[in-house]
Amino acid sequence: MKPSSIATAIDILKQRFGDQLSTAMSVRQHHSHTTTQIKSQLPDAVLFVKSTDDVAAAVMICRDHQCPIIPFGVGSSLEGHVNAPNGGISIDMNAMDRVLAVHEADLDAVVQPGVTRESLNNYLRDTGLFFPIDPGANASLGGMAATRASGTNAVRYGTMKDNILALEAVMADGRVIRTGTRAKKSSAGYDLTRLLIGSEGTLGLITELTLKLHGIPEAIAGGICSFPSIEAACNTVINTIQYGVPVARIELLDAAQVRACNLYSGLDLPEDTLLLLEFHGTERGVREQSEMFGEIAADYTSHAFKWTTDQEERAKLWKARHDAYWAALALVPGGVGMSTDVCVPISRLAECVEETRRDIDASGIIAPIVGHVGDGNFHTLPLALPDDTAAWTRIKAFAGRLSERAIAMGGTCTGEHGIGQGKAGYLRQELGPAVDVMMAVKQALDPHDILNPGKLFSK
Repeated sequence: MKPSSIATAIDILKQRFGDQLSTAMSVRQHHSHTTTQIKSQLPDAVLFVKSTDDVAAAVMICRDHQCPIIPFGVGSSLEGHVNAPNGGISIDMNAMDRVLAVHEADLDAVVQPGVTRESLNNYLRDTGLFFPIDPGANASLGGMAATRASGTNAVRYGTMKDNILALEAVMADGRVIRTGTRAKKSSAGYDLTRLLIGSEGTLGLITELTLKLHGIPEAIAGGICSFPSIEAACNTVINTIQYGVPVARIELLDAAQVRACNLYSGLDLPEDTLLLLEFHGTERGVREQSEMFGEIAADYTSHAFKWTTDQEERAKLWKARHDAYWAALALVPGGVGMSTDVCVPISRLAECVEETRRDIDASGIIAPIVGHVGDGNFHTLPLALPDDTAAWTRIKAFAGRLSERAIAMGGTCTGEHGIGQGKAGYLRQELGPAVDVMMAVKQALDPHDILNPGKLFSK
C-alpha cells in the first residue's frame, strides 16, 4: 500500500468527518494494542463513526485510495485482530452503541455493533430476557460476531453463530447489505449471515445485528467438585454430556490454576483438578440435574459435589473461576500471559488436556489450564516476565505444539479466540484446500484487500 494513498485518504476523511478523525499517537496506540505477545502495529489514523452512513462513506473513500481499514470494537481480541500491518484507518464502532429494538414476544433484539454484552443484558433486565453468550471480557457484540465468540455458556446456548438471525454490513465497495430477516429460519439463498460471522472484519464491517434472546431461567444452581486427576474430571464431563444432562456451564481448573486461586483469593480448595458447574431451569429441574451430576461424579472422585441455588452461595463457590485470570497472573509478579485456546471432540478431551499438562511440565514453563470443557474447549495461560527471551521461546514452541496436537485429534487450533495474526500459520494445516476457497471469497468481495489485511491467511 502506497503511503501517499493512505495520506490522501486521511486528508479526504478529515474534510468529511472533522474531529471524528484522530491522528494522535496515543489514540493510534490504543487502537493497535493487543492482549498477547503479538507486537502492536499502529494505524495511521482512527475514525470514530456514529452511524452506518458514516461507515459506508469512510469505506468508499478508502476504497478509492486502496487504504486499509481495520474495524475496532473494545480491543479485547487475543490474536492481533486490531493490528494494522499495512497502516491505514482504524474504524472505531464504540459510538454505535444503541439498542434499536427489542421484540419480547419474538425473543429477539436489534442492536448496533458497539453495544457490549453487559450493556445489552442490563437493558434487558426488566424484560425477563437475556443474551447468553459470555466470552469473559465485556466485548462489543460486533466484535463478538466478527470473531465467532462463545464462552462459558456455549455448552447449552451455543456460540455467536447460533444466536444471530441477521446482520447489516458495509462491504468493501461501500454497499450496505442485510443478510437476513427476523424470521427464525430461512431457505433463501446463500447463508451470508454465517459467512460474515467469524470473518474477522476481512469481508465486511458489521453495522447492525439481529440477535436471539432467551428467557432468564426460573432457577440457577451452581456447584463445584474436586477430582484426583484431569482424566477423572474430563471423563465425568463426557458422561454428563452423554447422559443428556442439560448443563449450562462446565468449567475446569487444573491443579496449578486451583493453587493460584487459593493464593490469590484466600480459598482453601483441595489443590486438585476442579470442575465448576451451573444448571438453568425450574427449581425442580435444577435439583434433579445437580443430583444426577453428583451421582455421575461419585464414580470418579471421593470428593462430594457441593451445590446451591442461593445466589450469594453460588458466587462463593464460583469465586475461583471468576478470579482465575488475575490469580494466574499473580503467579509471576510483573509477568504477562499469552492466552491460547484449542477445542477437540469431547471424546479426546481427557487425552488432550493430560498431554498438554505433561508438555507444560516438560517445557519448564508456568501455564495454568482453564477449560469450557462441556464442549471440548480449553485454554492455557503461559506466563513469563516480558524480557525473559528464553521463556518466551519455550512458550511459543509450546503454543505451536498445542495447536498441532488439537488438530491431530480432530479438533481446531482455536475454539473461540479466532485466527487473526497469531494462528494464521495453522489454518491450512486444519482445513487444507478449504483455505483456497476462503481466499477466493475474499478476493471476490474485497479485490483490493483493504478490509483488515494480514489476518486469517499466512503469507
